[in-house]
Amino acid sequence: MIVEGRDAKGALRETVDVVIIGSGCGGATAAKHLAEAGLSVVILEQGGYFTAGRGDLDQLSDNMLARIDGGRGLGTSVNGEIALMYGNCVGGASVHYWADSWRLPEDRNALYQSRGVSGHEVEVLAPIFEEIERDHNVHNAAPHYRNRMNEFFIEGATKLGWHVEDVPQARRGCVASGHCYQGCSYDAKQSQLVTYVPAALKAGARLYADCRVIAIERDMKTGRASGVRAVFVDSASGQPTDATLEVKARAVVLAAGGYGSPAVWLQTGLPNGSGQAGKNLFTNPNPYLYALYDEPVYMWQNIPAAVGTSDFRLARYEDGVYREGGYLLHPNQLQPEFLAATLPGFGNSHASLMAELPQIGGAVSWIDDEHGGEVRLNADGLPEYHYKLRGDDILKLRDAMKKQAMLLFASGAREVLVPDIRGTRLRGTDEIGLLDEIDVENGAILFGAPHPAGALRMGDDPATSVVASTHEAHEVPGLYVADPSVFPLPPSVDPSLTIMAFSVVAARHIQNALL
Repeated sequence: MIVEGRDAKGALRETVDVVIIGSGCGGATAAKHLAEAGLSVVILEQGGYFTAGRGDLDQLSDNMLARIDGGRGLGTSVNGEIALMYGNCVGGASVHYWADSWRLPEDRNALYQSRGVSGHEVEVLAPIFEEIERDHNVHNAAPHYRNRMNEFFIEGATKLGWHVEDVPQARRGCVASGHCYQGCSYDAKQSQLVTYVPAALKAGARLYADCRVIAIERDMKTGRASGVRAVFVDSASGQPTDATLEVKARAVVLAAGGYGSPAVWLQTGLPNGSGQAGKNLFTNPNPYLYALYDEPVYMWQNIPAAVGTSDFRLARYEDGVYREGGYLLHPNQLQPEFLAATLPGFGNSHASLMAELPQIGGAVSWIDDEHGGEVRLNADGLPEYHYKLRGDDILKLRDAMKKQAMLLFASGAREVLVPDIRGTRLRGTDEIGLLDEIDVENGAILFGAPHPAGALRMGDDPATSVVASTHEAHEVPGLYVADPSVFPLPPSVDPSLTIMAFSVVAARHIQNALL
């Protein structure tokens, strides 16, 4: 059963075993496993229900930003330094992600354990990852899915002596439309919209879309989570309607995403004895460079990143001083309208670049940030995201951009374009050193921030964490968190599979508590 906001009338009530807030990688995974275990489950999703079958995923960026992106794709940190990239639809961010699908690296798993996480060891997660990979058809992309920018990437990296690897993809029957970020119009990308949400519904779960949670209820005597209150919103304006929903439940799962869950926690007044709720916000900032080639690239065709390199995933230090690395490096993909918004320059200079659009390529990195930000509420009770690049994270970012420039020139680019306010251009490898001098802070360059994590971090010590390794909140029995908010640090790769694997662990603990 799916109820959309336009169909909801009056005051609705539900009584179930589990109510889940959010339908992305965390919420959908938990819902599937709990419903298949025989528990009654209700899923609440603040965003709308958009499907390829109804023609909702029309590949028009202005439409799709409004339909599936949080904040219509316009949200930033308070200082304008990072763009908040998250989903606001049934299926969550998986509807607009690139489908890159890595397991949590063993070295990062060990680091999580050193930060107080237990019960998620490699041997525990391995069979879970295997199941998720089967369900999502995770595989390396065949060579014919490599667009020209992917080929340039291989050529450049090979010349530089860097290892190039295939990127595991969650796709089935991909038609190479090149519109992954707008939501797959062909149901080929294996997002939660076409995998675990339908599986949960088939197992008996019920879904309410356009449904915003305004309170997490707790038993007055025990403090145990006992349900939620929500309002339905108009999908076009986001404004509340007259319809409401009250759900009484034996367990509540908060899975509103790395940006959403800490906001819900603070807005609903949940206890914060450790003071850690909202703190330690990591985002994997994305530095990127563009390049002009002497032949057509059409970087928006085919799948985004069929290949990449992990040579620089782990940061390298000498005597405690940062030297290089701490990021992934891939070919970039943006559609013409996003290129128009992010290419440097104004007026005639911008128009001249747009005239060469087919010959523009690029590279992108995901910084494994170590200095977290914070989610706070403003005077109106709305979330603000305070994040500033600092310390070694700035050094990582500059090193990533220099490596990108090296690769782009090695692959035949005649010029490298920096998307900064000044519109800096590099005309040869002898100018790469300029990247150590350009301004990168406080909005001089807007970096994407697609992988929020950490603001409700997990640990066995209630004094330094928000949730236990069972995913249950230290101070609110019966409330579980199943999304990247629980990661004590970023996973250093795309987090989708790790979110799902952790959510399976959460579902098992909920089953043990309720069955």
